[in-house]
Amino acid sequence: MAHKRGNGEGSIYRREVDGRWIGSIVIGFTSSGQQRRRTVSAATRREAVEKLSRLQGDIRDGLVATEQSITLSELVQRWHDDVLRHQVQESASSNYLSIARNHLLPSLGKKKLSDLTPVHIDHLLAQKIEEGLAPSTVRRVRAVLSQALDQAMRWGYVNRNIAALSRSPKVPRAEGRTLSPEQARKFLDVLQGHRNEALYALMLSTGLRRGEALGLKWTDLDEVEGILRVTRQLRRADAGLVVVDTKTALSRRGVNLAAPMIELLEARRKIQRAEFEALGRESVTSDFIFTSSTGTPLDPRNLLREFKGLCKKAGLGDWHVHELRHSAASLMLAQGVALQVVSRVLGHASIRMTADVYGHVLAPDRASAAEALGAILWTAE
Repeated sequence: MAHKRGNGEGSIYRREVDGRWIGSIVIGFTSSGQQRRRTVSAATRREAVEKLSRLQGDIRDGLVATEQSITLSELVQRWHDDVLRHQVQESASSNYLSIARNHLLPSLGKKKLSDLTPVHIDHLLAQKIEEGLAPSTVRRVRAVLSQALDQAMRWGYVNRNIAALSRSPKVPRAEGRTLSPEQARKFLDVLQGHRNEALYALMLSTGLRRGEALGLKWTDLDEVEGILRVTRQLRRADAGLVVVDTKTALSRRGVNLAAPMIELLEARRKIQRAEFEALGRESVTSDFIFTSSTGTPLDPRNLLREFKGLCKKAGLGDWHVHELRHSAASLMLAQGVALQVVSRVLGHASIRMTADVYGHVLAPDRASAAEALGAILWTAE
């Protein structure tokens, strides 16, 4: 007759064939949803209870592999096919898979999950650093592995995430370059009359990401209120240029525009209309604000080449288009705009992110705060 223990203790029963006591516990599920079990055997019920208890402790401590055959390569593919591509944007899932194929699977792909140890992970990360891979990229490699193993835990393939036990390389935070007010005005002077003047001026005055600016449509612009609604971005994927939602809920935001910026956008609409009429079209047929002369979306790669040329023409040297975003943030903070306001304008996921990236700009404010408190606390009445 079978005897069962309480919740979380597995089950105990006596085998009729030989009279031995069997302890059984569920350790996961197969891909078809069937339970996978581990068992212990003993001559007495008390001994079976003790063995089962030790087995449960080993499972909790990650000393027992719950999946004996699946390899890391198989896990990554299942994770991508069954979960990842349904949860994140296509460009993100492709990026995760690319990182795994280029950096994880060549060394560890054939290893069974049950054989992987933190030593393997630490060795791989160290090897990548020695090969010259940037620390930030090595951290992404570790992050992809950690997310894959998190999914393996949910599926019952493993009992612990060994990637979480590895040490991630330290990444020194580099302060992004920013244009000074004088450099910014030089850049705007060079832009005058350029067909993409409004695009670059918009990125410099609002801190929009390149993809966010290129994904803007005329319906996003409220000229009366002077507000742009940022809800999508244009990106390059394997299939070509695609329009996707912005990264997070906070990335979807309204951005107020200065009056000169609204005038530049109105001029941009006239340029676009003239270009389309020259092609024999009676009206603008593209929804996008920033397009090629034929109405197609602008390729981010072409934009980068054009931007670098404009910077050299302005005598600024070699700059990246993303540094317009850094410049916008730094200039706003330098003008005394509150950190939380700058964070919202940039669409950061948290104010902490803004403080981490642009905290150095706030040094004068911190000094002023110290002086103000010093005057209050130690200045004689």
